[in-house]
Amino acid sequence: MSKNKDHIHLDSNYDRTLDLLKKELGEGKSFDIVVREFKVAGRKSALIGIDGLIKDDVLTWIMQSMFLLPDNSFRSSNIKSLLQQAIPYIELNTETNIDELLYFVLSGSVLLVVDGSAEVFVIDARTYPSRGPEEAEIERVVRGSRDGFTETIVFNTALVRRRVRDPKLRIKLMRVGKRSKTDVCLCYIEDIADPELVKTITSRLESIEIDAIPMAEKAVEELVVPGNWWNPFPRVRYTERPDVAAVHLFEGHVLIMVDTSPSVIIAPATYFHHVQHAEEYRQNPAVGAYIRWVRFMAIIASIIITPLWMLFALSPELLPESLKFIGPEKIGNVPIFIQFIIAEISLDLIRMAAIHTPSPLATALGVIAALLIGDIAITIGLFAPEVILYTAVVAVGSYCTPSYEMSLANRLIRLFILLGTGFFKLPGLIVASILSLLLAVFTKSFNVPYLWPLIPFNYRALKTIIIRSPVPIQNIRPEILNPLDSSRQPVPAFKRRKN
Repeated sequence: MSKNKDHIHLDSNYDRTLDLLKKELGEGKSFDIVVREFKVAGRKSALIGIDGLIKDDVLTWIMQSMFLLPDNSFRSSNIKSLLQQAIPYIELNTETNIDELLYFVLSGSVLLVVDGSAEVFVIDARTYPSRGPEEAEIERVVRGSRDGFTETIVFNTALVRRRVRDPKLRIKLMRVGKRSKTDVCLCYIEDIADPELVKTITSRLESIEIDAIPMAEKAVEELVVPGNWWNPFPRVRYTERPDVAAVHLFEGHVLIMVDTSPSVIIAPATYFHHVQHAEEYRQNPAVGAYIRWVRFMAIIASIIITPLWMLFALSPELLPESLKFIGPEKIGNVPIFIQFIIAEISLDLIRMAAIHTPSPLATALGVIAALLIGDIAITIGLFAPEVILYTAVVAVGSYCTPSYEMSLANRLIRLFILLGTGFFKLPGLIVASILSLLLAVFTKSFNVPYLWPLIPFNYRALKTIIIRSPVPIQNIRPEILNPLDSSRQPVPAFKRRKN
């Protein structure tokens, strides 16, 4: 065998091959390395796999079929061709590179070593500990499919294939991480997606130089998405719904799936991708448009309502006489600016506590938040009642934001505007709001302007965002993605009937 440590190729010596594989895998040091030696047609053979990642019943059937081979049958036939006929399994190939063999066995495949063969047989009889497809917690709908992505990448690709039965659908498998060798899939429709976009994402995935990506899709995002890491706006969208992923594929987007994660990356993504929800398309257009408008108002309120109210509390002269009721009757013992800062931090503390609180104790957490932090804080004069009210409105607006990442970005923007207003009042509110808007304007997601179609302005696309479009006119792909097949639109059913 060759001596290059990084690219060792095996020869036909059974003992050397088996000893090398045992050494590299740590057989005897790791309890889950399974090596089963036996004889096939009079020749020494061995199966190598990882306990817990292999299908025992499949391997039993394979061994039974190999035991049926008569002795000395290898003398009259090529070993490779004979075993390919004798092993009743579809996913079977051969490999001689030790690096590739180690990757195969560590990812769940089984290796078959046969004396006299320079090639090791790879039997893809893997099975992963996994849960079944369940509805996504963040993207729930009243009516619609209940299957969601899981932590197993093969399940996720199958869920997409079920909805996209297009022969042009391409799913490229790559490995990321020198040590973890995590499976990453790039998914797109070949005659729709922009080839330059596909090429860019592929090259960035292939050029990743890192030991491992233990945080899965989030680590991949930070490694492949261009731009400033400290920009709070999410430049890709995450989804756990296969139907949402399929819709974006048909539009010309590219999906990135990472093994061990149920979240699929959609790229590129604008601000308006993060504020739309599948529920809008599960109702008729009128109801869907109403839901969307209510959601937009909630998102806008989550950003601006507390800085705006604090401005009126600090500068009541800005209010006309008819709106004097907006200001607080009693500010309390703590300055209003400090009240809002404490309320913002308390809101995040409650959110983090809710994440880490076991379900049986969630009710107790709600009582603590309502009584101790809310009612008692007002009673002792720590908070003005209006501060609690508007902070609660802000929280509701954040929860109405479909994208969790965008809700966190909006929270930071709100805090920035709040600080500017608290220190400089009206000029601070205006300057902080303009700086936040400029940050969004100059943000890009893979060369796609973040505020498109508002900036740069595109009336047709903006209309589809403001108003939930009926199904017959939805099949218009966003031109900002440079889709190859932008003109392919099916004829609506009512027109076909007339023709």
